[in-house]
Amino acid sequence: MNEELNTTLLNWVNALNGPLWDFLVVFLVAVGVFYTVITGGVQLRLFWQSIRVMKSSRKPGEDTHGITPFQAFVTGLASRVGVGNVAGVAIAIAIGGPGAVFWMWLTAFLGMSSAFVESSLAQLFKVRDHRNQQFRGGPAYYIQQGLKQKWMAVLFALALIFTYGFVFNAVQANAIIGATSHAWGWDRANLNFAGFEVSWLGLVLVIMTAAIIFGGIKRIAKVAESFVPIMAVLYLLVALYIAFLNFDALPSMFQLIFTKAFEFDAAAGGFFGAMISMAMMQGIKRGLFSNEAGMGSAPNAAAASDVKHPVNQGLVQMLGVFVDTFVVCSCTAIIILSSGLYANAGYEGVTLTQMALESQIGHLGDDFLALILFLFAYSSIIGNYAYAEGNMQFIHNHPRTMLLFRLGVLVMVYFGAVASVPLIWSMADLFMGIMATLNLFAILLLTPFLLMLLKDYRSQLKQGIKEPEFKIDRHPKFKDKVNSDVW
Repeated sequence: MNEELNTTLLNWVNALNGPLWDFLVVFLVAVGVFYTVITGGVQLRLFWQSIRVMKSSRKPGEDTHGITPFQAFVTGLASRVGVGNVAGVAIAIAIGGPGAVFWMWLTAFLGMSSAFVESSLAQLFKVRDHRNQQFRGGPAYYIQQGLKQKWMAVLFALALIFTYGFVFNAVQANAIIGATSHAWGWDRANLNFAGFEVSWLGLVLVIMTAAIIFGGIKRIAKVAESFVPIMAVLYLLVALYIAFLNFDALPSMFQLIFTKAFEFDAAAGGFFGAMISMAMMQGIKRGLFSNEAGMGSAPNAAAASDVKHPVNQGLVQMLGVFVDTFVVCSCTAIIILSSGLYANAGYEGVTLTQMALESQIGHLGDDFLALILFLFAYSSIIGNYAYAEGNMQFIHNHPRTMLLFRLGVLVMVYFGAVASVPLIWSMADLFMGIMATLNLFAILLLTPFLLMLLKDYRSQLKQGIKEPEFKIDRHPKFKDKVNSDVW
């Protein structure tokens, strides 16, 4: 990309990001606190229940047109567990220091309640696709049905399509190029086509993406189910090995995280800026990019599953936030902080994580992370597409429209392979912020529906019912806003 154009776009995007994120950082935390309080700490009280629900959800439900809750879990995890866990954590630590890790953890803890809310609502307001009878839903659907605000629903759908269908997939492709170039010396653009340099690896990514996204949500779910758990476990094992090698340093490492978290060197001006440190800003930004809690993304996968009660899927997606941040992101933090390389301004993004791995386990670390990141990012590309597809169908579910949309996704995958790292991440921040703001306002307005669902679920558990089942007929006050053919 032309350097002057790249700089102009970066400056424009950053100018918009500043005030948006000053507000969103505070808003995101406030919503998380609010839902933690009014649900009675659902992320603690029903945590073990979420594990039981996830473990028992591998078998198909009664409706063959829906995916299983476990498939919805790994499809959501496929999008969550990606570049944010490797490059995102590295960027957070490099810019915000070790204290950023604390704010990632806090964002995830509070975000578990937000994720529970949005995914439960997505299940409640899901619909059947009249073409194939499969379930679909998400924020656009609960905004339109629950709030009766079609304009807001369309605006959210557009924000999600740009965020996940286009920008985030460019981020994933960009990270794959960076990791493989560093590990194996593959050039970004090394083919000459009609006088233009073309990234051959970018073309390979386009072909691999096309092979999956033209198959629909069920194929995406099956692909995610096959290798997402494996790659997460491999990464976890390497991190545990590094933690074992640096066992004596772990106490001081955690002390560093907590002490640096509260060094408030203001990151921005204005009313909110005085309360926001660079560690907080980067921790919350990168935490949200990684776990997606409250952003309105995972509900799109959650709505596609067949469950007996909406709360079940809320619990499953809540568990996904826990796995993403407290397990996978913490692994990356241990790898980077153990190396001590985070203070070196010469490393950026995934390169920092690669250098940190290399310092611990030699050159094998480069190869391992390049392979794992390839799988992480590729799974995220197909998971991101699954989210965007449902929202494209919401706006205009026509074969020709869907074809153009899929081609646009492939174009952005290639764009990510050749664009600069700062521009890609700044674009991701901008569209992620718009999307999250719309979704957080929506779920706050739909809180009465959430409280009804949670009360119904807990009531059945108290009665000794192991598998609560939701029937909208029991709640006539809400019946006119929920699809009775589903519930």
